[in-house]
Amino acid sequence: MSGAVRHPVAKYWHSEDGRVRCLLCPNRCLIAPGKTGRCLGRRNVEGRLIAENYGEVVSWAIDPVEKKPLYHFYPGEEIFSVATYGCNLLCPFCQNWEISQCRAPTRYIPPEELVKMVQDAGLRLVSYTYTEPLIWFEYVLDCGRLMHEAGIRNVLVTNGMVEPEPLEEILPVIDAMNIDLKSIREEFYRDYVQGFLPAVLNTIRQAKVRCHIELTTLLIPGRNDSEAELEALTDFVAGLGRDTVLHFSRYFPRHKAREPVTPEATLIRAAEIAKRKLDYVYLGNVHLGPEFRDTFCPGCGTVLVDRSGYQGRVVNVEAGRCRVCHRQVELIL
Repeated sequence: MSGAVRHPVAKYWHSEDGRVRCLLCPNRCLIAPGKTGRCLGRRNVEGRLIAENYGEVVSWAIDPVEKKPLYHFYPGEEIFSVATYGCNLLCPFCQNWEISQCRAPTRYIPPEELVKMVQDAGLRLVSYTYTEPLIWFEYVLDCGRLMHEAGIRNVLVTNGMVEPEPLEEILPVIDAMNIDLKSIREEFYRDYVQGFLPAVLNTIRQAKVRCHIELTTLLIPGRNDSEAELEALTDFVAGLGRDTVLHFSRYFPRHKAREPVTPEATLIRAAEIAKRKLDYVYLGNVHLGPEFRDTFCPGCGTVLVDRSGYQGRVVNVEAGRCRVCHRQVELIL
């Protein structure tokens, strides 16, 4: 198949002074002829914006759903994971920078073939992950529709950097999202990762009422781990409802970042602050006690999901309720 057929004209752009303005994310790149935007996936070809990353897959694998992390969405199941190259942020600590910050080698996989790959793996969940899936907008939209027709549920693991209109278009085919809330401070987004906090907060609010969401904050020493920031971040998440799931994840030096590894004490302190206002707070990338990884009934404290590493096992749940106090569980099973 030729590149022109493989790669459709992108959605969300307009012409501007001989160049094209991409309107998919708040970067709003103004792209000269022959060039791509910051995300590397959308190119100005003869005055039209082409979704050059459409169907271009750099990686696929089968993961535990807990690895996304999603702890309240089909806990214990496996999920098909797939990624393209590129990203619309420039995080100096990116653990996948080899595929997010450059044009990595790909294999073209049309949507119908991807659906078959998930079916052949015997799975009912697929995640668009590892890099930023919303820059893969047209492909995820097409795959998402076909996956739903096949009874497969779609998951985004995303930084949330997208404009409201395209998000609204894609949400009907999305069943769950893990959204990075990297910080609650605009300066962190503007100066450290070259992004826009208001857009991320809007994505979280917009998605919360349309699909299952869980939030993840990577705690980086000296960058986003002060008590004042953790309090403010908790207040925002609690404003979505105390049943909102929040993960704090341990940072390790990667890519260009040289800050030391997050101390366990910082993670525990973050969890203590968040648990004052949230029912479900988890710690990731660290081996601590079950109080930081298992899911407990907020009504009576009974364990509902027992976890070891990335493996989850639903226990003490009958007909969607806690077996002990009969409170309805906040899990999608």
